[in-house]
Amino acid sequence: MTKPYPNHDFLNGNYAPIRMECDLNDLVVEGEIPKEIFGSYYRNGPDPQFPPMGNEYHWFAGDGMIHAFHFENGKVSYKNRWVQTSKWKQERKSGRSLINPLNPMDVDPDWDPENEDGTANTSIIFHAGKLLALEEGHLPFELDPISLESKGSQNFDNKLLSPMTAHPKIDPLTGHMHGFSYTVGDFFSTRMSYFVIDAKGSLVKYEEFDAPYSSMVHDFMVTSEHVIFPIFPLSMDMQRAMEGKPPIAWEPDKGTHIGVMPKDGSVEDIKWYTDDPCFVFHPMNAYTEDNKIIADVMQFEEAPLFPHADGSMGDPKKAEAKLNRWEIDLSSNSSNIKKNYLDGDLGEFPKVDERYAMMKYRHGYYAAGIGDHIPGTSFNSIAHFDHTSGKKQFFKLSENDAVGEPVFIPKKEDSEEGEGYLIVTAYRGEENRSDLLILDAQNVESGPLATAKLPHRIPFGFHGNWRSGN
Repeated sequence: MTKPYPNHDFLNGNYAPIRMECDLNDLVVEGEIPKEIFGSYYRNGPDPQFPPMGNEYHWFAGDGMIHAFHFENGKVSYKNRWVQTSKWKQERKSGRSLINPLNPMDVDPDWDPENEDGTANTSIIFHAGKLLALEEGHLPFELDPISLESKGSQNFDNKLLSPMTAHPKIDPLTGHMHGFSYTVGDFFSTRMSYFVIDAKGSLVKYEEFDAPYSSMVHDFMVTSEHVIFPIFPLSMDMQRAMEGKPPIAWEPDKGTHIGVMPKDGSVEDIKWYTDDPCFVFHPMNAYTEDNKIIADVMQFEEAPLFPHADGSMGDPKKAEAKLNRWEIDLSSNSSNIKKNYLDGDLGEFPKVDERYAMMKYRHGYYAAGIGDHIPGTSFNSIAHFDHTSGKKQFFKLSENDAVGEPVFIPKKEDSEEGEGYLIVTAYRGEENRSDLLILDAQNVESGPLATAKLPHRIPFGFHGNWRSGN
């Protein structure tokens, strides 16, 4: 019999797991779904099937659950499934949690580490005909794009020798997918990998290099000419962990290091730039213009969700991200980075029209916290930032509601940049359930064109993506 879940911030409210799989063939819709929306929207996030070992838990540690919305002819169906990793299967058989994903030394005697493939709980992407659930500590995990049946880890014909980031970048011009990993080989090592998978799904490049120190590197940036590896002082230290201190912790004295590599070069060509301590989970986009790299990022002054090295928690106000534009002058002798905040409201989960990824662009979208909203890492608004005009428009929900990451869908494949729709999940706090909102990406402030209503809630999660049905 499953025991009660402990009273923990990341296991209460809309962080709490729903612990079920279901199918809804035709959702109730308010408004009208544009008929050109044809394909599938997928959202990944943690949903622990059993209470954690002990009373400690972290939001990043739950089992991956995929929520899929399939669109066709103005209708939408819904399906959700756990990603059936080795961990999930072993724990299902035992009827309890067997491992603490954030502390690999904390395991149950029944745990079998052979073929361990993580939680697959962070992001999801469709590339070269394969739907891949992603979590940065392990290989990508393949699922069927319609049924969500789990197929297993994907190592690209045994050529991928490291885990894979949850945030690979697909070049819209070539179809190549660029990826990386950190702490390759030995746990918490400084070793990193960089690799490229072509449009047909073959791994065509794999290299390794050493970072300035062992760091949790959640995301990176790619432009038409460069690859950018950001190393922030959210350090990882095995000795610290063995002493009972935080294995992952904020150490600002290490500073920020940004590695810039020519896209047509190799890791031997990386040039390192240094800067004051800060943290970024997610960039919006980056591009190369003349001898400069322009990168728009959601910057924290201090890493959220993790303690300092001594175990103390940081200043909550410094753990709020805001849109910041970085400028790296490749022709300058200085290694510093010019920075400028573009928005005063806190925000996260930035997205763009992916047809303009890696190149100069105009439109960016993100979840924002404007005015009163649910406490914690939740957001009550969907924002559109116009980088040409410098203006922001937004659609704000009630203070009891919360939105996730917006995903852009072009109206047509040859539409102008930003001509299309945003899809986003919304938690309805007073009703304790969720909706899927469809907004006009060029007129966000007018609110949803259509709302697909769910009878249950989708717990707070991380990232989603769109698979065109055309």
